[in-house]
Amino acid sequence: MTTGPERPTEPGNGNGDGKGGAHGNDNGLGMERGTGRGRSSDTHHDSGIDGGRRSPHRPLLVHRHPDPPRAAVLLMHGGRADGRTPPPRLNLPALRMRPFGSAMSRAPDGRKLLLASVRYRCRGWNGPQADAAQDARRALDELAALAADVPVVLVGHSMGGRAALHTGGHPAVRGIVALAPWCPPGEPVSHLRDRTVVLLHDNRDRITDAEGSRLFADRARQSGARAHTVAMPRGGHTMLRGAREWHRLTVKLVTAILAGGPLPVPAEERPSPG
Repeated sequence: MTTGPERPTEPGNGNGDGKGGAHGNDNGLGMERGTGRGRSSDTHHDSGIDGGRRSPHRPLLVHRHPDPPRAAVLLMHGGRADGRTPPPRLNLPALRMRPFGSAMSRAPDGRKLLLASVRYRCRGWNGPQADAAQDARRALDELAALAADVPVVLVGHSMGGRAALHTGGHPAVRGIVALAPWCPPGEPVSHLRDRTVVLLHDNRDRITDAEGSRLFADRARQSGARAHTVAMPRGGHTMLRGAREWHRLTVKLVTAILAGGPLPVPAEERPSPG
């Protein structure tokens, strides 16, 4: 079993059945196309070139900004171990995160959530440079300035899960839901003290290591995090088989983290007392 990030994933559809691409009248995040309150407020979709000069990278991509927001969810898609070129316009790992945003938008009070994604400068993590984590931190700073004092939950897949776990110590972050995350040995955990962290993984994942998630959660608990792991019954790395359960459980976890209530984690997956 490998421990690197995923190969490009196939997008699931907006209905969460894991078949085909995202279709329908919205943009896959449960939002109407266009701008304005209650709709997608993406004003950051640029070509990277402005008047013959490369425009500055903007790591925060806002999909919905209610006024005022009750809370915020920041999505982080997967990538590669190495790769310094920008993600392509047809970015399949990013498309795979759309049904998660759509599911959160349909949840009770979902319209009160500020929903955003991290836009990476590079496709890869790139060793000690940790490009995805750098972009995630900048996006969090921008989000905190945009919606001060609003609690944030990070939802990241694979390399995006690693970026979410790296940046979970940000003052705005209430908790993290990491989906099939890339957790190599020796990852930092002390910054996650007092955060709620849930790692979802299918044991048959051939791209990232489910045992790595369990070891990470053990270390995080020892450092004071409220860390849990959930063994998903199917889905592999792309989370396409049984996609509805991945989407539904993620929404339940985000809702519980924001409410400060009990997590919908199976009893056998809860950490032992003491």
